[in-house]
Amino acid sequence: MKTRLIVSTGVAGIILLSLVGFALNSDDSSAENKIRIAYFPNIGHAIPIVGIEKGFFEKSVGNATVIETRVFDSGPQAIESLFANSVDIAYVGPGPAINGFLNSENHNVKILAGAASGGASFIVHPLSEINSVSDFAGKKIAAPQIGNTQDVSLRYYLSENGLKTADKGGSVIVYNIPNPDIYTLFVKGDVDGAWVAEPWATILETELNGKRLFHEEELWPNSEFASVLLIGNVNFVEKNPTLIAHLLESHHDTANWINENPIETRIVFNNFLNSHLGQSLSDDVVDIALSNIVITDDPLPDSVHSFAAKADSLGYLGRNGYDLSGIFYYFDTNSIDGSDTT
Repeated sequence: MKTRLIVSTGVAGIILLSLVGFALNSDDSSAENKIRIAYFPNIGHAIPIVGIEKGFFEKSVGNATVIETRVFDSGPQAIESLFANSVDIAYVGPGPAINGFLNSENHNVKILAGAASGGASFIVHPLSEINSVSDFAGKKIAAPQIGNTQDVSLRYYLSENGLKTADKGGSVIVYNIPNPDIYTLFVKGDVDGAWVAEPWATILETELNGKRLFHEEELWPNSEFASVLLIGNVNFVEKNPTLIAHLLESHHDTANWINENPIETRIVFNNFLNSHLGQSLSDDVVDIALSNIVITDDPLPDSVHSFAAKADSLGYLGRNGYDLSGIFYYFDTNSIDGSDTT
């Protein structure tokens, strides 16, 4: 069985989502017969969306276990809920996953699996004269909240190309705002470009005539990087090894199902948006967005370490350096016993 707690605000244009997680009361605690899962209403989070909507997760954990879901609009919200013991596992980008690990007590938040690779792009406004990075100077560029995955990628890209943001004495103005607000500024022509994840990248491209300057994976070795990861509260994981083992197996099987059934995945995703948010996307938008993402349970460890180095170079990981030793929690489903390792 499952329950869902979700709060949505407005819908404008194709879809403008601004979701906040709905936390449990402070006296609510984890139990053997319940698991609380957080994820976003993005196509990159297809594994939890399909796993929940198709009943794959429910079947794997058994009828005695209740699945409760929280739908968030940002990684920091999910991390805060993990810290507050309001959720047990969460699907987030590498930025929040790394920060969750480094800032949690005893490094109690760790990566359990991958969920997606790629799926972010830089989209240029149709009236903006950006044809390459040499045109970024003096432009207004949007990305989601500061410190999130796309924000780190944008700021590192600027730095690598000799550009500084306005807050660092440069000429590139970066707006850190939620995806729905990026959409609004795009409509008004108040930004020259945006570094966003799917399906927002495709929405800006197909519905607002934006130009996709590049896919972010083009900047990565082998054109792959972990864009969505499954993280968990280690205390919960170690108290519920059988439950987690079954969920991880379903997570893997759901990834395979998505890759084998892209059309039905689109239907499931749009039904999810329509049922719970009151608006769906066009078939073309979802199909294009899904084709721009690799759904995989591989956490792509090298890319996680590389992303941490980028975030650290921007000063996002503190002044005293960082250590990711033990960030990956490898789970031995044969022995039903988890272990910490790098």
